[in-house]
Amino acid sequence: MLNRRMLLAQTAGFAIAGLCAGKVSAQVLPGIAKASMRGSINATELGVQPGTLDDQSKAFTKLLNDASERDAPVFLPQGTYVVSNLKLPARLRLSGVPGATRIVYGGNGHLMMVEQAEHIELGGLVFDGSNRWLADYAQGLLDLRRVGHLVIDNCQVTGSGKNGLALEHVSGRVGRCDISGAADAGIYSVEAGGLEISGNTVSDCANGGILVHRWQQAEDGTLVSGNRVERIGARSGGTGQNGNGINAFRAGNVVISGNIVSDCAFSAIRANSSSNLQVTGNTCSRSGETALYSEFSFEGAVIGNNIIDGAANGISIVNFNEGGRMGVCANNIVRNLSTVGPYPADAPGFGVGISVEADTTVSGNVVENAPLYGMQIGWGPYLRNVVATGNIIRKAGTGIAVSVVEGAETAIISDNVIDGALNGAIVGQRWADPATADLAQSGNAGYAHLTVERNHVS
Repeated sequence: MLNRRMLLAQTAGFAIAGLCAGKVSAQVLPGIAKASMRGSINATELGVQPGTLDDQSKAFTKLLNDASERDAPVFLPQGTYVVSNLKLPARLRLSGVPGATRIVYGGNGHLMMVEQAEHIELGGLVFDGSNRWLADYAQGLLDLRRVGHLVIDNCQVTGSGKNGLALEHVSGRVGRCDISGAADAGIYSVEAGGLEISGNTVSDCANGGILVHRWQQAEDGTLVSGNRVERIGARSGGTGQNGNGINAFRAGNVVISGNIVSDCAFSAIRANSSSNLQVTGNTCSRSGETALYSEFSFEGAVIGNNIIDGAANGISIVNFNEGGRMGVCANNIVRNLSTVGPYPADAPGFGVGISVEADTTVSGNVVENAPLYGMQIGWGPYLRNVVATGNIIRKAGTGIAVSVVEGAETAIISDNVIDGALNGAIVGQRWADPATADLAQSGNAGYAHLTVERNHVS
């Protein structure tokens, strides 16, 4: 047991040794002292040595198991540790010197995996996959399943041959981490329960940024907030299953807020079959396809106070044909859209600012530079109970396109400002084809399901 006098003496000894060897900085010493005061196990005392070229997996496994049995934290001094095929124990608190303690995957299977655990904490560590092959059974560089409480804080995860973090049936939080260079997604979570993913930077991943998925539609409750996600590719192709910065799939009650998402091959934020969704206060730049997407069989989506600058389409709350309904689209800025996307577009094409279909209000939005439509209300017969009011649309092909196909139901278009629409301010469409004169001038043109009034056109 250390008393305060002995601790100060040892700390002073460390400082003198570091000055003589020229290897230990004063910045590291407080971390070592703090770890010692917490009663941490120093890994070097149990035979785990940084900087050696040999694989230290056996010594590392013994260290982690011993720490779990004692329910004691483990501190790794700065340096590089080459390990493979580590199976984490039920209880683990492993920490290092941020940016300086590197755990490098040696190959031949997986780096770290757990199948069932009560409490896992990883902090101040660099996990480097070295772009090495991962076995078929491994879902990611860190493959953590059925963890009652997980904390991953202030870590770096780089060079994974699959997902960076693969989380299954996990509760807890992932925060302040830097995840890059994954061959699949940066963070892949499935079947979470009360997970928080916040304050991370996820970049340069081949197929996805942050993925929140479930195997069946159900409440998930994951909070994705304050992250920076950038340069996400779609190496595995498709028309939207890859290439998204943040993606919710079948996950209900998910909140996606305050993120900065840029340069994604498809969507900045894409939700598929996710009910009671909130997407608020995000900044989305240079998306390859639709920037913000709520699609397929969802009920309840609030998309508000977001900024979209550069995309093929801006915001889509659609797929009433699959049961997608009930939304609020409010107070967003959408601008600088393109008719060019990552694949040949289905009708009506790319270049739409906001698209909605059923049981949805659209209010207080500003759309500028939408080459096809500023706003699209309904598609064929898939239109019901839409109110579009108090929006500003500038420099669009058509200001607002609304469906007049048989079977389309109520739409109210009122009190909008439409400036510089080249092909008409408000036009009734039969699918992708114009079917009316400008309704801003003529009213509903005999279509009883439409109310068009008090719009200002210039």
